[in-house]
Amino acid sequence: MDKIVQTAGRDTLGGFALEFAHFNDDVLFGENWNNSDIDHKTRCIITVVALMSSGITDNSLKFHLENAKKAGVTKKEIAAIITHAAFYVGWPKGWAVFHMAKEIWRDDGAVTDAKSAHAAEMIFPIGAPNDAFAKYFIGQSYLASVSTSQVTIFNVTFEPGCRNNWHIHHGDKGGGQILICVAGCGYYQEWGKEPQEMHPGDCINIPTGVKHWHGAAPDSWFSHLAIEVSGENTSNEWLEAVDDSQYTILK
Repeated sequence: MDKIVQTAGRDTLGGFALEFAHFNDDVLFGENWNNSDIDHKTRCIITVVALMSSGITDNSLKFHLENAKKAGVTKKEIAAIITHAAFYVGWPKGWAVFHMAKEIWRDDGAVTDAKSAHAAEMIFPIGAPNDAFAKYFIGQSYLASVSTSQVTIFNVTFEPGCRNNWHIHHGDKGGGQILICVAGCGYYQEWGKEPQEMHPGDCINIPTGVKHWHGAAPDSWFSHLAIEVSGENTSNEWLEAVDDSQYTILK
């Protein structure tokens, strides 16, 4: 392993506490951390446990958790280390360290399938297969309820190539729908108009009486929030499918 060189003490306190900076940079890190009697990975683990036992969960713990990861401590190992230490130093301390460690090791064991990778991009769940409306979709879609009171909101997820049929929202004194893309790439199209690409953060306002469809791009998973606008006598009229001759022009 390369020799550890630390300058944080002088960078932060050099003009205020030169002696402390010297002890931090030259003795603690310059000598102690470079001592080969304990291997570097073990030293990182000991330091994390020592900080955890002292209830220190500031940037110094983050620094040493990141050091531990760089030294080869895996997600499985750090979880076992924190769990073991929590029995001796306190359960709340374990929780506090886990919150930080979870972020630092979040990319470990990264998912390889496209659906899981898509799910990892957003804060909303993918939900269950959208079986109740499957006859109005080409391809597989998923539905997750976000809100069922005041305003109805669902997170709708489409596998690549999946789209719903042309349809129209009806309603008196209100009604319609709002779409907000939360992950992936998709399309929205109104009858007689060009398709609009949708990316995370894009918002589409759909008035009542407008014939339209929406769904995933041919090569991307796609998720949007579907927000139902309150109104009187609201309903949804499902129409013909968006066939391949209409859809393949998006490729």
